[in-house]
Amino acid sequence: MKKKVLSVLLAAAMMSTLLAGCGSDAGNSGSSSEQGAASTESSSAANTESSAEGGSESAEPVTLKWAIWDESTTPYWADLKEAYEAAHDNVTIEMVDLGSTDYMTVLATELSGDGTDFDVVSVKDVPGYATLVQKNSIMALDDYIAKDGVDLSKYAGATDQVTVDGKLYELPFRNDFWVVFYNKDLFDAKNVEYPTNDMTFEQYDELARKMTDTTFGSQVYGAHYHTWRSDVQLFAVLDGKHTILDGNYDYMKPYYEMVLNQEADGVCRKYTDLTTEGLHYSAAFSGGDVAMMNMGSWFIATMIANLQSGEYDSSLCGNWGIVKYPHAEGVEPGSTLGTITGIAVTTATDTPDEAWDFVKFVSGEEGAAVMASSGNFPAIMTDEAMDLIVNLDGFPTDEASKEALNVANLYLEVPYAENVSEINSILDTYHGSIMSGEMSVDEGIAKMNEEVSKVLGQ
Repeated sequence: MKKKVLSVLLAAAMMSTLLAGCGSDAGNSGSSSEQGAASTESSSAANTESSAEGGSESAEPVTLKWAIWDESTTPYWADLKEAYEAAHDNVTIEMVDLGSTDYMTVLATELSGDGTDFDVVSVKDVPGYATLVQKNSIMALDDYIAKDGVDLSKYAGATDQVTVDGKLYELPFRNDFWVVFYNKDLFDAKNVEYPTNDMTFEQYDELARKMTDTTFGSQVYGAHYHTWRSDVQLFAVLDGKHTILDGNYDYMKPYYEMVLNQEADGVCRKYTDLTTEGLHYSAAFSGGDVAMMNMGSWFIATMIANLQSGEYDSSLCGNWGIVKYPHAEGVEPGSTLGTITGIAVTTATDTPDEAWDFVKFVSGEEGAAVMASSGNFPAIMTDEAMDLIVNLDGFPTDEASKEALNVANLYLEVPYAENVSEINSILDTYHGSIMSGEMSVDEGIAKMNEEVSKVLGQ
């Protein structure tokens, strides 16, 4: 599953610094609801220039019904709609907001009815994608892709990881990945060198411990882990040899032990305290007592926007940077985890050609320009966008933070499988059991192995 990735397009996250964006909670696995947080005004006039030459396929009026979530807090939906309509006079995009909570479940129910009239749907996560494929609710796009010469290599391997029996049923239009955020002022106060873009897990753990201060009233936590299982379990899949679909999770043990030992030694906050208090990771890092925190790239936009608005106290967290994820011995630096958001054509549509044209626009370079201008991460990555992001006011000016945007290997947090939803649920459950102390690491992993093996029929 090893996928080489071009320079990752972060223009999205940063543009929100100019136009005010903010993150929201993502759930157990860092889902794409978190990623849709950036807030911005539409700038479609500048972004539709390149798409105008394509025009529409037909002069007949067409209305495409598009399933989305959180329209009021996710401006890129309207930006994409307006940009496409500006270049296609005969097409009207009708957005239907199904809400973020249980979006994929609601969508699957909507599409299972005989009377559904959705033409295009946004796909929030891989488990939901698997459900739609299995229910024959969305079309295979391969014939359209071949006919129009869509270059799948531009998606940096993401499409390979959601190909089902040789067929592709969605195209990604958004992509996020994980990095380590750190507070430079805390490192400076202790005269400790900053984290680097080439840290093994042993070096990372040593650095976190060096930065820790357990003195009451002046605590500094060397590391912070949100309650999602992604924050611990997915360290283990960065070697490219394992995925959450394996059925045997013994390889996760060293990472659980590292984090639990850090908890015991006061290096990080306790999982039980976080769940009881409901402390959001953004509040933890912006509070100025966390030296390092692993989190998705969507948080970059939140940092910049909230520091500029004054919501975050710049004296506590204003001097920050990012570096690449730590890695196991022998693993290439820059190996990280990714999440994608996709778009698909329904099997119920009466206008599949027009629906495909919209999907192609949203997921292609034209849509990528709109996404970048509206403060979000396009799935198609360009060097120009890299230049844009690193030169924006508010992005860290150090070379290490710029270099952190170059990803060597990108692995989906949740790869495609028919039974991925069940597997995801099992791993979430026993992650909570381990981190809360209800089970030992060995007991929790044994239950993961047992329950997932049943699902896989092993």
